[in-house]
Amino acid sequence: MRWALVKVCLAVTAMVVIAFAVPLGLVIREMASDRAFSDAERQAAMIAPTLSITTDRAELTRAVLSTEPGDRGRLAVHVPAEGGALAIGTRRATPKDVATVRKAGRASITEVTGGFALLQPTALGTGVAVVEVFVPEDEVSHGVATAWLMLAGVGVALIVGSVAVADRLGVRMVQPAQRLAGAAQDLGEGRLGTRVPEEGPTELRSAAVAFNSMADQVVQLLANERELAADLSHRLRTPLTVLRLNAASLGEGPAAEQTRAAVQQLEHEVDTIIRTAREQRPQPQGGQTGAGCDASEVIRERMGFWSALAEDEGRKVRLAGVDRTVRIPVARPELAAALDALLGNVFRHTPEGTAFSVDVHLSGDAVIVLVSDAGPGISDPKAALARGASGRDAASGSVGSTGLGLDIVRRVAESTGGDLRIGRSVLGGTEVRIWIGLYGSRPERGRRGHGRRVGRRVGRRAGWQRRKESRTKPAPGPQH
Repeated sequence: MRWALVKVCLAVTAMVVIAFAVPLGLVIREMASDRAFSDAERQAAMIAPTLSITTDRAELTRAVLSTEPGDRGRLAVHVPAEGGALAIGTRRATPKDVATVRKAGRASITEVTGGFALLQPTALGTGVAVVEVFVPEDEVSHGVATAWLMLAGVGVALIVGSVAVADRLGVRMVQPAQRLAGAAQDLGEGRLGTRVPEEGPTELRSAAVAFNSMADQVVQLLANERELAADLSHRLRTPLTVLRLNAASLGEGPAAEQTRAAVQQLEHEVDTIIRTAREQRPQPQGGQTGAGCDASEVIRERMGFWSALAEDEGRKVRLAGVDRTVRIPVARPELAAALDALLGNVFRHTPEGTAFSVDVHLSGDAVIVLVSDAGPGISDPKAALARGASGRDAASGSVGSTGLGLDIVRRVAESTGGDLRIGRSVLGGTEVRIWIGLYGSRPERGRRGHGRRVGRRVGRRAGWQRRKESRTKPAPGPQH
Protein backbone atom coordinates (compact mmCIF):
# COMPACT_ATOMS: atom_id res chain seq x y z
CA MET A 1 0.00 0.00 0.00
CA ARG A 2 2.82 2.37 0.88
CA TRP A 3 4.61 2.04 -2.47
CA ALA A 4 1.33 2.16 -4.34
CA LEU A 5 0.56 5.53 -2.76
CA VAL A 6 4.06 6.78 -3.62
CA LYS A 7 3.71 5.69 -7.27
CA VAL A 8 0.29 7.28 -7.64
CA CYS A 9 1.48 10.55 -6.13
CA LEU A 10 4.62 10.49 -8.33
CA ALA A 11 2.57 10.01 -11.50
CA VAL A 12 0.01 12.68 -10.63
CA THR A 13 2.61 15.26 -9.61
CA ALA A 14 4.73 14.59 -12.71
CA MET A 15 1.73 15.09 -14.99
CA VAL A 16 0.82 18.35 -13.22
CA VAL A 17 4.41 19.65 -13.44
CA ILE A 18 4.66 18.79 -17.14
CA ALA A 19 1.28 20.33 -17.88
CA PHE A 20 2.34 23.64 -16.34
CA ALA A 21 6.10 23.72 -16.94
CA VAL A 22 6.13 23.05 -20.71
CA PRO A 23 3.69 25.84 -21.65
CA LEU A 24 5.38 28.19 -19.20
CA GLY A 25 8.78 27.45 -20.77
CA LEU A 26 7.42 28.25 -24.23
CA VAL A 27 5.91 31.47 -22.96
CA ILE A 28 9.25 32.48 -21.46
CA ARG A 29 11.00 31.88 -24.80
CA GLU A 30 8.42 34.00 -26.63
CA MET A 31 8.79 36.77 -24.08
CA ALA A 32 12.59 36.79 -24.52
CA SER A 33 12.18 37.00 -28.32
CA ASP A 34 9.62 39.82 -28.06
CA ARG A 35 11.93 41.72 -25.71
CA ALA A 36 14.86 41.47 -28.15
CA PHE A 37 12.84 42.65 -31.16
CA SER A 38 11.22 45.45 -29.14
CA ASP A 39 14.70 46.74 -28.34
CA ALA A 40 15.54 46.51 -32.05
CA GLU A 41 12.46 48.57 -32.97
CA ARG A 42 13.46 51.22 -30.45
CA GLN A 43 16.97 51.36 -31.93
CA ALA A 44 15.52 51.68 -35.44
CA ALA A 45 13.39 54.59 -34.32
CA MET A 46 16.54 56.46 -33.16
CA ILE A 47 17.65 57.11 -36.71
CA ALA A 48 14.21 58.19 -38.00
CA PRO A 49 14.61 61.93 -37.07
CA THR A 50 17.85 62.15 -39.04
CA LEU A 51 16.23 60.54 -42.08
CA SER A 52 13.41 63.08 -41.97
CA ILE A 53 15.97 65.94 -42.13
CA THR A 54 18.56 64.78 -44.62
CA THR A 55 19.46 61.97 -46.95
CA ASP A 56 23.09 63.03 -47.38
CA ARG A 57 25.37 60.04 -47.23
CA ALA A 58 27.98 61.68 -45.01
CA GLU A 59 25.40 63.00 -42.55
CA LEU A 60 23.62 59.63 -42.40
CA THR A 61 26.94 57.84 -41.88
CA ARG A 62 27.81 60.08 -38.94
CA ALA A 63 24.30 59.61 -37.52
CA VAL A 64 24.47 55.81 -37.84
CA LEU A 65 27.92 55.61 -36.24
CA SER A 66 26.82 57.85 -33.37
CA THR A 67 24.27 55.25 -32.20
CA GLU A 68 25.20 52.24 -30.10
CA PRO A 69 24.00 49.57 -32.59
CA GLY A 70 25.59 51.49 -35.43
CA ASP A 71 28.92 51.68 -33.58
CA ARG A 72 28.70 47.87 -32.98
CA GLY A 73 27.94 47.22 -36.65
CA ARG A 74 24.32 46.24 -36.13
CA LEU A 75 22.57 49.18 -37.81
CA ALA A 76 22.21 49.98 -41.52
CA VAL A 77 20.07 52.40 -43.52
CA HIS A 78 18.81 51.71 -47.03
CA VAL A 79 17.83 55.02 -48.74
CA PRO A 80 16.46 55.35 -52.29
CA ALA A 81 18.90 56.74 -54.83
CA GLU A 82 19.29 57.03 -58.55
CA GLY A 83 20.13 53.66 -60.01
CA GLY A 84 19.00 51.74 -56.90
CA ALA A 85 19.11 51.79 -53.12
CA LEU A 86 22.05 53.21 -51.14
CA ALA A 87 23.11 51.18 -48.04
CA ILE A 88 24.79 53.03 -45.18
CA GLY A 89 26.25 50.97 -42.33
CA THR A 90 26.76 47.23 -41.97
CA ARG A 91 24.21 45.46 -44.15
CA ARG A 92 23.13 41.84 -43.65
CA ALA A 93 19.69 41.62 -45.26
CA THR A 94 19.48 40.82 -48.96
CA PRO A 95 18.36 43.48 -51.49
CA LYS A 96 15.34 41.34 -52.23
CA ASP A 97 14.17 41.44 -48.57
CA VAL A 98 14.74 45.21 -48.47
CA ALA A 99 12.78 45.72 -51.68
CA THR A 100 9.93 43.59 -50.34
CA VAL A 101 9.65 45.64 -47.12
CA ARG A 102 9.87 48.94 -49.08
CA LYS A 103 7.12 47.77 -51.37
CA ALA A 104 4.89 46.40 -48.54
CA GLY A 105 5.38 49.41 -46.31
CA ARG A 106 5.44 47.45 -43.03
CA ALA A 107 8.17 46.11 -40.77
CA SER A 108 9.48 42.62 -41.23
CA ILE A 109 11.89 40.24 -39.55
CA THR A 110 14.10 38.10 -41.69
CA GLU A 111 16.60 35.46 -40.75
CA VAL A 112 20.23 36.23 -41.55
CA THR A 113 23.58 34.70 -40.76
CA GLY A 114 24.16 34.72 -36.98
CA GLY A 115 20.70 35.96 -36.05
CA PHE A 116 17.80 38.00 -37.32
CA ALA A 117 17.40 41.37 -39.09
CA LEU A 118 14.58 43.78 -38.30
CA LEU A 119 13.62 45.82 -41.38
CA GLN A 120 11.69 48.97 -40.48
CA PRO A 121 10.35 51.18 -43.39
CA THR A 122 10.42 55.00 -43.01
CA ALA A 123 8.68 57.32 -45.48
CA LEU A 124 10.79 60.15 -47.00
CA GLY A 125 9.97 62.91 -49.42
CA THR A 126 11.84 61.14 -52.19
CA GLY A 127 10.63 57.60 -51.36
CA VAL A 128 10.79 54.98 -48.62
CA ALA A 129 13.93 54.33 -46.61
CA VAL A 130 14.45 51.01 -44.78
CA VAL A 131 16.26 50.87 -41.42
CA GLU A 132 17.93 47.51 -40.75
CA VAL A 133 18.77 46.43 -37.15
CA PHE A 134 20.66 43.19 -36.59
CA VAL A 135 19.57 41.07 -33.57
CA PRO A 136 22.06 38.28 -32.65
CA GLU A 137 20.61 34.85 -31.93
CA ASP A 138 21.89 34.78 -28.31
CA GLU A 139 19.93 37.96 -27.54
CA VAL A 140 16.72 36.40 -28.86
CA SER A 141 17.12 33.49 -26.38
CA HIS A 142 18.79 35.49 -23.59
CA GLY A 143 17.71 34.14 -20.12
CA VAL A 144 15.60 31.31 -21.56
CA ALA A 145 17.99 28.52 -20.51
CA THR A 146 18.22 29.87 -16.95
CA ALA A 147 14.45 30.15 -16.67
CA TRP A 148 14.02 26.62 -17.99
CA LEU A 149 16.55 25.30 -15.47
CA MET A 150 14.67 27.04 -12.66
CA LEU A 151 11.39 25.59 -13.87
CA ALA A 152 12.95 22.12 -13.99
CA GLY A 153 14.33 22.54 -10.46
CA VAL A 154 10.97 23.65 -9.14
CA GLY A 155 9.27 20.72 -10.87
CA VAL A 156 11.75 18.21 -9.45
CA ALA A 157 11.37 19.74 -5.99
CA LEU A 158 7.60 19.46 -6.25
CA ILE A 159 7.85 15.83 -7.32
CA VAL A 160 10.30 14.94 -4.53
CA GLY A 161 8.21 16.78 -1.96
CA SER A 162 5.00 15.10 -3.04
CA VAL A 163 6.70 11.69 -2.93
CA ALA A 164 7.98 12.40 0.58
CA VAL A 165 4.54 13.52 1.75
CA ALA A 166 2.92 10.47 0.15
CA ASP A 167 5.48 8.24 1.86
CA ARG A 168 4.70 9.78 5.27
CA LEU A 169 0.98 9.43 4.67
CA GLY A 170 1.55 5.85 3.60
CA VAL A 171 3.46 5.16 6.80
CA ARG A 172 0.58 6.59 8.84
CA MET A 173 -1.77 4.22 7.08
CA VAL A 174 0.47 1.16 6.80
CA GLN A 175 1.88 1.04 10.33
CA PRO A 176 -1.52 0.89 12.10
CA ALA A 177 -2.63 -1.74 9.58
CA GLN A 178 0.53 -3.76 10.25
CA ARG A 179 0.01 -3.46 14.01
CA LEU A 180 -3.58 -4.60 13.58
CA ALA A 181 -2.47 -7.60 11.51
CA GLY A 182 0.25 -8.48 14.02
CA ALA A 183 -2.18 -8.20 16.94
CA ALA A 184 -4.67 -10.46 15.15
CA GLN A 185 -1.91 -13.03 14.62
CA ASP A 186 -0.84 -12.80 18.28
CA LEU A 187 -4.43 -13.21 19.42
CA GLY A 188 -4.81 -16.22 17.16
CA GLU A 189 -1.68 -17.74 18.74
CA GLY A 190 -3.21 -17.43 22.20
CA ARG A 191 -1.69 -14.20 23.55
CA LEU A 192 -4.96 -12.89 24.95
CA GLY A 193 -3.45 -9.72 26.40
CA THR A 194 -2.68 -8.34 22.94
CA ARG A 195 -4.27 -4.97 22.21
CA VAL A 196 -3.89 -2.43 19.39
CA PRO A 197 -3.13 1.29 19.97
CA GLU A 198 -6.03 3.36 18.67
CA GLU A 199 -3.96 5.46 16.26
CA GLY A 200 -3.88 6.39 12.59
CA PRO A 201 -6.69 7.43 10.24
CA THR A 202 -10.30 7.35 11.40
CA GLU A 203 -11.08 4.06 9.68
CA LEU A 204 -8.07 2.29 11.20
CA ARG A 205 -8.85 3.75 14.63
CA SER A 206 -12.35 2.32 14.32
CA ALA A 207 -10.87 -1.03 13.33
CA ALA A 208 -8.53 -0.92 16.34
CA VAL A 209 -11.44 -0.12 18.68
CA ALA A 210 -13.44 -3.01 17.22
CA PHE A 211 -10.44 -5.37 17.53
CA ASN A 212 -9.83 -4.41 21.17
CA SER A 213 -13.52 -4.88 21.94
CA MET A 214 -13.45 -8.28 20.26
CA ALA A 215 -10.34 -9.29 22.22
CA ASP A 216 -12.01 -8.22 25.48
CA GLN A 217 -15.04 -10.28 24.55
CA VAL A 218 -12.86 -13.30 23.78
CA VAL A 219 -11.07 -12.96 27.12
CA GLN A 220 -14.41 -12.55 28.91
CA LEU A 221 -15.91 -15.59 27.18
CA LEU A 222 -12.87 -17.71 28.02
CA ALA A 223 -12.94 -16.47 31.61
CA ASN A 224 -16.65 -17.28 31.89
CA GLU A 225 -16.07 -20.72 30.38
CA ARG A 226 -13.27 -21.53 32.79
CA GLU A 227 -15.17 -20.11 35.73
CA LEU A 228 -18.15 -22.25 34.76
CA ALA A 229 -15.95 -25.34 34.57
CA ALA A 230 -14.44 -24.57 37.96
CA ASP A 231 -17.82 -23.73 39.52
CA LEU A 232 -19.48 -26.86 38.17
CA SER A 233 -16.60 -28.94 39.44
CA HIS A 234 -16.84 -27.27 42.81
CA ARG A 235 -20.56 -27.95 42.98
CA LEU A 236 -19.71 -31.64 42.79
CA ARG A 237 -18.40 -31.17 46.30
CA THR A 238 -21.97 -31.25 47.62
CA PRO A 239 -22.82 -34.80 46.45
CA LEU A 240 -19.25 -35.83 47.24
CA THR A 241 -19.75 -34.71 50.82
CA VAL A 242 -22.85 -36.88 51.03
CA LEU A 243 -20.97 -39.84 49.56
CA ARG A 244 -18.10 -39.36 51.97
CA LEU A 245 -20.43 -39.20 54.99
CA ASN A 246 -22.33 -42.22 53.81
CA ALA A 247 -19.10 -44.10 53.12
CA ALA A 248 -17.89 -43.28 56.63
CA SER A 249 -20.96 -45.00 58.08
CA LEU A 250 -20.46 -48.22 56.13
CA GLY A 251 -18.23 -49.67 58.80
CA GLU A 252 -15.38 -52.04 58.00
CA GLY A 253 -14.91 -54.44 55.14
CA PRO A 254 -13.48 -54.61 51.62
CA ALA A 255 -16.56 -53.03 50.02
CA ALA A 256 -16.55 -50.16 52.49
CA GLU A 257 -12.83 -49.55 51.99
CA GLN A 258 -13.23 -49.63 48.23
CA THR A 259 -16.14 -47.16 48.43
CA ARG A 260 -14.15 -44.77 50.62
CA ALA A 261 -11.12 -45.08 48.33
CA ALA A 262 -13.28 -44.35 45.28
CA VAL A 263 -14.81 -41.31 46.97
CA GLN A 264 -11.34 -40.08 47.91
CA GLN A 265 -10.10 -40.59 44.36
CA LEU A 266 -13.12 -38.75 43.00
CA GLU A 267 -12.47 -35.84 45.36
CA HIS A 268 -8.86 -35.73 44.20
CA GLU A 269 -9.91 -35.62 40.54
CA VAL A 270 -12.42 -32.84 41.22
CA ASP A 271 -9.72 -30.86 43.03
CA THR A 272 -7.40 -31.33 40.05
CA ILE A 273 -10.05 -30.02 37.65
CA ILE A 274 -10.70 -27.00 39.84
CA ARG A 275 -7.01 -26.13 40.17
CA THR A 276 -6.41 -26.52 36.43
CA ALA A 277 -9.37 -24.32 35.52
CA ARG A 278 -8.26 -21.62 37.97
CA GLU A 279 -4.62 -21.65 36.84
CA GLN A 280 -5.70 -21.09 33.21
CA ARG A 281 -8.25 -18.45 34.10
CA PRO A 282 -7.68 -14.85 32.93
CA GLN A 283 -8.38 -12.06 35.33
CA PRO A 284 -12.15 -11.63 35.73
CA GLN A 285 -13.59 -8.63 33.95
CA GLY A 286 -16.68 -8.22 36.07
CA GLY A 287 -20.25 -8.70 34.99
CA GLN A 288 -23.79 -9.21 36.08
CA THR A 289 -24.75 -12.28 38.04
CA GLY A 290 -28.20 -12.75 36.64
CA ALA A 291 -31.78 -11.61 36.85
CA GLY A 292 -32.11 -12.01 40.63
CA CYS A 293 -33.88 -14.34 43.04
CA ASP A 294 -35.54 -14.60 46.45
CA ALA A 295 -32.69 -15.14 48.91
CA SER A 296 -34.98 -16.49 51.63
CA GLU A 297 -36.41 -19.16 49.34
CA VAL A 298 -33.00 -20.30 48.11
CA ILE A 299 -31.56 -20.41 51.65
CA ARG A 300 -34.52 -22.40 52.94
CA GLU A 301 -34.17 -24.88 50.08
CA ARG A 302 -30.41 -25.41 50.56
CA MET A 303 -30.73 -25.60 54.33
CA GLY A 304 -33.39 -28.28 53.88
CA PHE A 305 -30.83 -30.33 51.97
CA TRP A 306 -27.93 -29.79 54.40
CA SER A 307 -30.10 -30.27 57.50
CA ALA A 308 -30.59 -33.93 56.58
CA LEU A 309 -26.81 -34.44 56.65
CA ALA A 310 -26.56 -32.41 59.84
CA GLU A 311 -29.08 -34.68 61.50
CA ASP A 312 -27.01 -37.73 60.52
CA GLU A 313 -23.89 -36.18 62.08
CA GLY A 314 -25.66 -34.83 65.14
CA ARG A 315 -25.17 -31.17 64.26
CA LYS A 316 -27.49 -28.50 65.61
CA VAL A 317 -28.77 -26.17 62.94
CA ARG A 318 -30.13 -22.65 63.35
CA LEU A 319 -31.88 -20.68 60.59
CA ALA A 320 -33.15 -17.14 61.10
CA GLY A 321 -34.42 -14.20 59.02
CA VAL A 322 -35.89 -16.21 56.12
CA ASP A 323 -39.55 -15.78 56.99
CA ARG A 324 -40.08 -13.00 54.42
CA THR A 325 -39.22 -12.41 50.76
CA VAL A 326 -35.80 -10.86 50.19
CA ARG A 327 -35.07 -10.09 46.52
CA ILE A 328 -31.40 -9.76 45.61
CA PRO A 329 -29.68 -9.10 42.22
CA VAL A 330 -28.05 -12.55 42.17
CA ALA A 331 -29.06 -15.49 39.99
CA ARG A 332 -30.55 -18.43 41.85
CA PRO A 333 -27.83 -20.94 40.80
CA GLU A 334 -25.08 -18.52 41.85
CA LEU A 335 -26.51 -17.99 45.32
CA ALA A 336 -27.12 -21.72 45.74
CA ALA A 337 -23.52 -22.45 44.72
CA ALA A 338 -22.21 -19.88 47.22
CA LEU A 339 -24.27 -21.37 50.09
CA ASP A 340 -23.26 -24.90 49.17
CA ALA A 341 -19.61 -23.83 49.14
CA LEU A 342 -19.80 -22.35 52.65
CA LEU A 343 -21.91 -25.13 54.17
CA GLY A 344 -19.78 -27.76 52.46
CA ASN A 345 -16.74 -26.22 54.13
CA VAL A 346 -18.48 -26.51 57.49
CA PHE A 347 -19.03 -30.23 56.98
CA ARG A 348 -15.54 -30.80 55.56
CA HIS A 349 -13.48 -28.88 58.07
CA THR A 350 -15.35 -29.12 61.38
CA PRO A 351 -15.79 -32.23 63.56
CA GLU A 352 -19.07 -34.13 63.58
CA GLY A 353 -21.58 -32.69 66.03
CA THR A 354 -20.42 -29.09 65.44
CA ALA A 355 -23.39 -26.71 65.34
CA PHE A 356 -23.81 -24.06 62.67
CA SER A 357 -26.33 -21.36 61.77
CA VAL A 358 -27.41 -19.16 58.88
CA ASP A 359 -28.85 -15.68 59.56
CA VAL A 360 -30.31 -13.30 56.97
CA HIS A 361 -30.66 -9.59 57.70
CA LEU A 362 -32.10 -6.87 55.45
CA SER A 363 -30.47 -3.49 56.09
CA GLY A 364 -31.64 -0.66 53.83
CA ASP A 365 -29.73 -1.05 50.58
CA ALA A 366 -28.08 -4.39 51.35
CA VAL A 367 -28.76 -7.96 52.46
CA ILE A 368 -26.35 -9.56 54.94
CA VAL A 369 -26.02 -13.34 55.12
CA LEU A 370 -24.10 -14.74 58.11
CA VAL A 371 -22.87 -18.35 58.08
CA SER A 372 -21.52 -19.28 61.53
CA ASP A 373 -20.24 -22.46 63.10
CA ALA A 374 -18.96 -23.63 66.47
CA GLY A 375 -15.81 -25.25 65.06
CA PRO A 376 -12.17 -24.49 65.76
CA GLY A 377 -12.29 -21.34 63.61
CA ILE A 378 -9.75 -19.94 61.15
CA SER A 379 -6.45 -18.82 62.59
CA ASP A 380 -5.75 -16.23 59.88
CA PRO A 381 -8.96 -14.93 58.22
CA LYS A 382 -7.07 -12.41 56.05
CA ALA A 383 -4.83 -15.10 54.63
CA ALA A 384 -7.86 -17.31 53.97
CA LEU A 385 -9.55 -14.50 52.04
CA ALA A 386 -6.36 -13.85 50.08
CA ARG A 387 -6.05 -17.53 49.23
CA GLY A 388 -9.68 -17.63 48.19
CA ALA A 389 -9.18 -14.64 45.91
CA SER A 390 -6.01 -16.01 44.34
CA GLY A 391 -7.10 -19.62 44.16
CA ARG A 392 -4.19 -21.21 46.01
CA ASP A 393 -4.76 -23.07 49.27
CA ALA A 394 -7.15 -23.49 52.14
CA ALA A 395 -10.31 -21.54 51.65
CA SER A 396 -11.31 -22.58 55.11
CA GLY A 397 -7.90 -22.70 56.64
CA SER A 398 -7.34 -26.41 56.01
CA VAL A 399 -4.80 -28.07 53.83
CA GLY A 400 -6.10 -29.71 50.64
CA SER A 401 -8.73 -27.13 49.72
CA THR A 402 -8.62 -25.48 46.29
CA GLY A 403 -9.65 -22.10 47.64
CA LEU A 404 -12.49 -21.83 45.12
CA GLY A 405 -15.25 -21.98 47.76
CA LEU A 406 -14.59 -18.54 49.17
CA ASP A 407 -13.78 -17.25 45.69
CA ILE A 408 -17.27 -18.25 44.46
CA VAL A 409 -18.84 -16.45 47.41
CA ARG A 410 -16.60 -13.41 46.99
CA ARG A 411 -17.45 -13.02 43.30
CA VAL A 412 -21.15 -13.30 44.01
CA ALA A 413 -20.91 -10.55 46.64
CA GLU A 414 -18.64 -8.25 44.62
CA SER A 415 -20.82 -8.56 41.51
CA THR A 416 -23.51 -6.64 43.45
CA GLY A 417 -21.09 -4.08 44.88
CA GLY A 418 -20.77 -5.95 48.16
CA ASP A 419 -17.95 -7.85 49.82
CA LEU A 420 -17.00 -10.92 51.86
CA ARG A 421 -15.51 -10.95 55.37
CA ILE A 422 -14.42 -13.63 57.83
CA GLY A 423 -14.45 -13.25 61.58
CA ARG A 424 -15.15 -15.00 64.90
CA SER A 425 -18.75 -16.10 65.42
CA VAL A 426 -20.76 -16.00 68.66
CA LEU A 427 -20.75 -19.82 68.52
CA GLY A 428 -17.00 -19.73 69.01
CA GLY A 429 -15.95 -20.73 65.49
CA THR A 430 -15.90 -19.05 62.10
CA GLU A 431 -18.37 -16.45 60.89
CA VAL A 432 -18.53 -15.68 57.16
CA ARG A 433 -20.38 -12.48 56.37
CA ILE A 434 -21.70 -11.92 52.83
CA TRP A 435 -22.70 -8.35 52.02
CA ILE A 436 -25.00 -8.29 48.95
CA GLY A 437 -25.84 -4.86 47.51
CA LEU A 438 -29.40 -4.40 46.33
CA TYR A 439 -28.66 -1.66 43.79
CA GLY A 440 -25.57 -3.04 42.08
CA SER A 441 -23.15 -0.35 43.36
CA ARG A 442 -20.22 -0.78 45.67
CA PRO A 443 -20.91 0.56 49.18
CA GLU A 444 -19.15 3.76 50.14
CA ARG A 445 -16.62 3.83 52.94
CA GLY A 446 -19.13 4.89 55.53
CA ARG A 447 -21.69 2.39 54.31
CA ARG A 448 -19.18 -0.44 54.49
CA GLY A 449 -18.38 0.43 58.10
CA HIS A 450 -22.07 0.51 58.84
CA GLY A 451 -22.40 -2.95 57.28
CA ARG A 452 -19.70 -4.32 59.57
CA ARG A 453 -21.48 -2.91 62.59
CA VAL A 454 -24.77 -4.33 61.37
CA GLY A 455 -23.15 -7.72 60.80
CA ARG A 456 -21.74 -7.79 64.32
CA ARG A 457 -25.05 -6.61 65.71
CA VAL A 458 -26.92 -9.34 63.85
CA GLY A 459 -24.45 -11.94 65.12
CA ARG A 460 -24.79 -10.74 68.71
CA ARG A 461 -28.57 -10.71 68.42
CA ALA A 462 -28.63 -14.27 67.06
CA GLY A 463 -26.31 -15.47 69.84
CA TRP A 464 -28.34 -13.74 72.55
CA GLN A 465 -31.54 -15.28 71.17
CA ARG A 466 -29.97 -18.74 71.15
CA ARG A 467 -28.82 -18.43 74.76
CA LYS A 468 -32.24 -17.17 75.81
CA GLU A 469 -34.01 -20.07 74.14
CA SER A 470 -31.55 -22.60 75.58
CA ARG A 471 -32.48 -21.42 79.07
CA THR A 472 -36.23 -21.52 78.47
CA LYS A 473 -36.62 -24.68 76.40
CA PRO A 474 -34.64 -27.58 75.01
CA ALA A 475 -32.42 -26.93 72.05
CA PRO A 476 -34.25 -27.35 68.76
CA GLY A 477 -33.53 -30.27 66.55
CA PRO A 478 -32.16 -29.97 63.06
CA GLN A 479 -34.40 -28.30 60.52
CA HIS A 480 -35.37 -30.16 57.38
